[in-house]
Amino acid sequence: MTGVRVLVGTRKGAFVLTADGTRREWDVSGPHFGGWEVYHFTGSPADPGRLYASQSTSWFGQLIQRSDDGGQTWETAGNRFEYEGTPGTHQWYDGTPHPWEFARVWHLEPSPADPDLVYAGVEDAALFRSTDGGETWQELPGLRTHRTGPSWQPGAGGMCLHTIKLDPRDGDRMYVAISAAGVFRSDDKGKTWQAVNHGLLSEGIPDPDAEVGHCVHRLAQHPDRPDVLFMQKHWDVMRTDDAGEHWHEISGDLPTDFGFAIDVHAHEPDTVYVVPIKSDSEHFPPEGRLRVYRSRSGGGEWEPLTRGLPQEHCYVNVLRDAMAVDSLDECGVYFGTTGGQVYASPDAGDSWEPIVRDLPAVLSVEVQTLS
Repeated sequence: MTGVRVLVGTRKGAFVLTADGTRREWDVSGPHFGGWEVYHFTGSPADPGRLYASQSTSWFGQLIQRSDDGGQTWETAGNRFEYEGTPGTHQWYDGTPHPWEFARVWHLEPSPADPDLVYAGVEDAALFRSTDGGETWQELPGLRTHRTGPSWQPGAGGMCLHTIKLDPRDGDRMYVAISAAGVFRSDDKGKTWQAVNHGLLSEGIPDPDAEVGHCVHRLAQHPDRPDVLFMQKHWDVMRTDDAGEHWHEISGDLPTDFGFAIDVHAHEPDTVYVVPIKSDSEHFPPEGRLRVYRSRSGGGEWEPLTRGLPQEHCYVNVLRDAMAVDSLDECGVYFGTTGGQVYASPDAGDSWEPIVRDLPAVLSVEVQTLS
């Protein structure tokens, strides 16, 4: 029978939530790596048993953990992240140089076809690839050495490479998003890159054609239409229909266009979900009402989804990697909060219920559909 596995990374461990296809009753396993920050927790589309977790503490540093049995047992995978050549420098806002450093793995992106191929986006912004299931990692240096690299700036959370999108139709093409530099696309498996930020407008950058410097929070993409990407930016919700060559705003009638999470319905490429946050200084829902907004028209027109969500005195946040969808016939939507709740909607957002409460602050939510 078809089932669902929800992978939740938190400030103090990882949790595995499983249910059958009805998605009514959930089993909770965890915490795995209790007390450790698990910034991203994800699974391989090519092997449902293969899981990867980005685990870190200030004491032991960064580790990658791997499971080959759906989280029942774990082994420490690779700790060697080998930079190509000598790390360079970037400029802080005051213009002083700062050496590149390795602070954290923000995001892991497994290949849809090869369980041993996985990419890692790190802080300071760099891209790594492993071809042996995370045992060893090699940098793809073309990104960090891009000619615009010296002008990249850190966002409020650091200069992080937080989103990696692999084109399911073109194995040579991939996208990354960096805060606060923007979106970059490679058409040759990560060897060379181009900035694809035309149409993005950012406060503090007076040039409307600025090539980099944009604080992108998250990208979303439907596998059946990979040239169309949706973006939640520091301010603005954006869309491109030509693989990033041009972006246009689709914020429309949202109560605020600031937020972190964005995702696309599994079967409807024009159905998009966002969770608006009040502002860049107040990271909680407007009016203290937790609302997911859905557009069925690819943006512009949005409807609030509130059934089952707290509509007063709610001051949690939903982080950039903390929303995901399953691929069941009735698409399920999931998100986690900094208050430790994980909400699920088995009916594409029409109604919600918390499937677990009182976890540590949720950093990431990923979903596997199981046969």
